[in-house]
Amino acid sequence: MKYGILAALLATLLAAGAGYWFGSHSAAPALTPAAEAKPKPLYYRNPMGLPDTSPTPKKDPMGMDYIAVFEGEQDIESAAANQVKISTEKVQKLGVRTETARQQPLDRIVRAAGRIEPDERRTYAISPKFEGYIERLHVNVTGQPITKGQPLFEVYSPDLVSAQREYAIAMQGVASLKDAGAEPQAAMRQLAGSSLARLHHWDISEDQVKALSQSGEIKRTLTFRSPVTGIVTEKKALQGTRFMPGETLYQIADLSALWVIADVFEQDIGLVKLGAGATVKINAYPEKVFKGTVTYVYPRLATETRTVPIRIELANPGQLLKPGMFAQVELTVATTKPVITVPISAVIDSGIRRIVLVQIGEGRFEPREVRLGARNEHLVEVIEGVRSGEPVVVAANFLIDAESNLKAAIGGFTAAPAPSVSHRAEGRLEAVDIKTGTVSITHSPVASLKWPAMTMDFMLTHNALIGTLQPGAKITFSFVERKPGEWVITQIEAKAR
Repeated sequence: MKYGILAALLATLLAAGAGYWFGSHSAAPALTPAAEAKPKPLYYRNPMGLPDTSPTPKKDPMGMDYIAVFEGEQDIESAAANQVKISTEKVQKLGVRTETARQQPLDRIVRAAGRIEPDERRTYAISPKFEGYIERLHVNVTGQPITKGQPLFEVYSPDLVSAQREYAIAMQGVASLKDAGAEPQAAMRQLAGSSLARLHHWDISEDQVKALSQSGEIKRTLTFRSPVTGIVTEKKALQGTRFMPGETLYQIADLSALWVIADVFEQDIGLVKLGAGATVKINAYPEKVFKGTVTYVYPRLATETRTVPIRIELANPGQLLKPGMFAQVELTVATTKPVITVPISAVIDSGIRRIVLVQIGEGRFEPREVRLGARNEHLVEVIEGVRSGEPVVVAANFLIDAESNLKAAIGGFTAAPAPSVSHRAEGRLEAVDIKTGTVSITHSPVASLKWPAMTMDFMLTHNALIGTLQPGAKITFSFVERKPGEWVITQIEAKAR
C-alpha cells in the first residue's frame, strides 16, 4: 500500500517535469526572433559631426567609432540641427512673444517725395490790352495779399480816353435824334454800342462802364482791380512807366488750394489710381497731416531718377503751405489677392539673408530663410519660407539670436547636419597656445554629441577667455561647432571644488 502511493507520486512528478521541459523548449523558438530582432542601420556618421558617412562601421582618425543612424533618425537629427532650444525660464526672461502668420490682403503704402506748387488753374495774369502809362500803384510789393476787387493800379491811355469820348458822343447823338426817324437812331445806337463793346474788350470793369454810361463823364485815368483773392507772386509794374498791349504787369495766385507734384518710383506707379487718397506731411509742421486726392498721373518718366510725377490736390486752410515746400507723400494701396503676412519685427535682416524664427514647440525655435515681397508700415509679405498659421517670434528674436548662437544653427542650411547649440563638458587643461588661439583639453564624455572621453584641441573665441588658467587646471567649458570639424570654446572656467 505504502509502495503504491510512493509510485503514484513519483509518476506525477515525472509527468509534470516532462511537461515543463517540453513546453519551455517548444515555445522558445517562437519568442526568440521577435525579442532579439534589431533594426538595421542605414549608415554610420562621423562622431565629430564632419560631413562624412559610411555604409559599414569604421573609426575616425582619432580612433572614435562612427555612430549608427537608423531609419527615421536622419530626419530627427536634421530637424534638431536646425533648431534653437532655450529653456522655458529663459524664454520668459527674454520676453519672447509670438504672432501667427496670416493669409490676408496687404495694404501697401507707396511713399514718394514731392513739392508744393500753385494750382495752375488759380493763377491769374494782369495784362492790359491797350497801350498806356501807369499813373499810380495801389499794390507795389511782391507777396502782398489782396482781395477780389481791390485796386491794383491806375492807368492813363490816349486810346482809352478816345474810346470814352466816342461813347459819350454817340450817347449824346442818340439823345438828340430821339425825334428823328428809326434809321438814324439805329445808326447812332450802333455807334454807341461799338464804343461800349470796345471798352468791354479792354477789360474795363462793369462798374466803370456803367458809371460812364450814366454820367457821360470822360475820365483821364481808369483803375484796374484784382479779379481774385490771392497773393501777388510777380510784379513788374512801376509807377510812371509805359506798358504795351499784352504785357504782364502783375501775377496773382489763389493759394487756398494747392498742388503737390510727387515723384513715384517706376515699380510703384502701377499701384497709383486716380481718386486715391493721399497723406501729405511737411517738415515745417511735423504734428500736422494734410489730406489730398490723386487727380492726375503725368504721361512721362524721368529717366534720370526712374520716377513718374503725379498730381495731388489738397486744401490749404490758413495758407500754412507755401509753394516750393518739400512734402512727404504716402498713398495707401490695398491688394485684392490675399498673401501670407508676418509683422515686420519678425524678420532678422543680416543684409545677405532674411531669417524668421518659427516656434516649433515649447522652448524650440526653427530659423528659416524667407523670401519677402510687398510691405506696409506694420506687415510684410512672405513669398517663401513660412506657412499660414505658423507662430513666428515678433519680440526678443534678436535676444534669442544672442542667447542660443543662432548663427551656428543657420549654418545647418548649407552644411551637413551638425549640432547648432552649445555643448558643455568637464576636463583638464593640457596646453595653451596663445599665438594660434587654441587649447588642448582632456575632457570627460560629452553625452549631447555621444563622444567618449578623450584629448583634443579646441579653438578660443578670443584669447581673453583663458584668463589666469594654467595647464593642469581642472575646468568646465562650453563649446559650439562653428563649421564642420571646427569646435570653438565660448566659455571656460575653473571647476568648482
